[in-house]
Amino acid sequence: MAEHDDEANRLSARARRYASVGVNVGGVAARMAGARLMGGGNSSGGNAAALARALGGLKGPLMKVGQLLSTIPDALPPDYAAELSKLQSQAPPMGWAFVKRRMIAELGPAWAERFAHFEHEPAAAASLGQVHRATAKDGSPLACKLQYADMQSAVEADLSQLQVLFALHRRFDPAIDTREIYHEISERVREELDYRREAKHAALYRNAFAALGITDVRAPGVWPELSTGRLLTMDWLEGERILAFKDADLATRNRLASAMFAAWWRPYAHIGIIHGDPHLGNYTVFREDGEAAGINLLDYGCIRIFPPTFVGGVVDLYRGLLSGDAERVVGAYESWGFRNLSRDLIDTLNLWARFIFGPLLDDRVRTIADGVSPAEYGRREAYTVHQALKEKGPVTVPREFVFMDRAAIGLGGVFLHLKAELNFHRLFEEAIEDFSTQTVARRQQEALAAVGLG
Repeated sequence: MAEHDDEANRLSARARRYASVGVNVGGVAARMAGARLMGGGNSSGGNAAALARALGGLKGPLMKVGQLLSTIPDALPPDYAAELSKLQSQAPPMGWAFVKRRMIAELGPAWAERFAHFEHEPAAAASLGQVHRATAKDGSPLACKLQYADMQSAVEADLSQLQVLFALHRRFDPAIDTREIYHEISERVREELDYRREAKHAALYRNAFAALGITDVRAPGVWPELSTGRLLTMDWLEGERILAFKDADLATRNRLASAMFAAWWRPYAHIGIIHGDPHLGNYTVFREDGEAAGINLLDYGCIRIFPPTFVGGVVDLYRGLLSGDAERVVGAYESWGFRNLSRDLIDTLNLWARFIFGPLLDDRVRTIADGVSPAEYGRREAYTVHQALKEKGPVTVPREFVFMDRAAIGLGGVFLHLKAELNFHRLFEEAIEDFSTQTVARRQQEALAAVGLG
């Protein structure tokens, strides 16, 4: 009876939090609207902080969205983005009584007999679920990712609040049309609920690393007989937090940064996929012979599969900027869906493109950015672009930009943490060697079919 009461209390508390977030977000939105109608100017820091408190009270899927939005230029006002970037994507963990009920729901009443050991306390708790260490019958160490109850309802409720914020921002500050951004985030967050799909993503990356000969990045194997749509069991990959190496010798820091670069950009150039969440908790460092040797890439919920033509546009933009070929640059923007581009608007888009591609265009050993903190990386450039778009826009941002920007800014933050000094130009040139859109299309079709995503 006590276990039943505990579960009921948790579900009731979660429901109250969802309701509270809706009310609080609505209240902040009303104050924003009132301030604008009364001539109060742009959103105030007080309202931004109130919004962060409203979202922070949920500690669920919208926190993940909030952190994502903080990296997308002008998705929300700058003061709101700054507040949202402070949110920590940590949910209160489920207690053991609740975990047992969830495991019975996924694997049946005899679920515990399918493991040699299953730890009661979670090793990690995040926005959509928590991870428990376990041991397979054959002694293999396992990571069991168990989704919280009723996450589908939570995600839909949170996305409806996000739509309110986007609609309000679009109405008062229409430099960038955020509708495509909303659709992209909605699709990716809903995909994260499907752990069967995540299992296929993990296999996709495992295959890609093998095909590309990448040995300094590891992807876990999946245990399908111990997995369901809301339980994902994978190999446990031993590793240490990457920030533990921020004061290591330069060779070690550069080795880890190079592995991170390869993990993100080589699968992108090879088969058009990118990991959309370079969050510090999503990778660890493994050792070989006592030395930091590479990266464990742990989470595959947020994977973006790009049309090969979009990947081709990225390479064309890079090469156009590198050679000063304005026609190729414009062609790249048009291949992504930008229309009616004026000279001024092209110049504005180039501001952001030169920030994203800047380190890749510079053929020398360098940091990703000098004198910039990881938390501030990209914010100044985003503000400059926003101000220019206010004068030259409006513009509709293609949905694919959401996770391209997220990857570039998130990785830049990691490189800054590591104080890496690399020739990013040479690394990117190696990634796109012999690139062609047709080859990416063929490889992508084969890779997706091999894991059941075709």
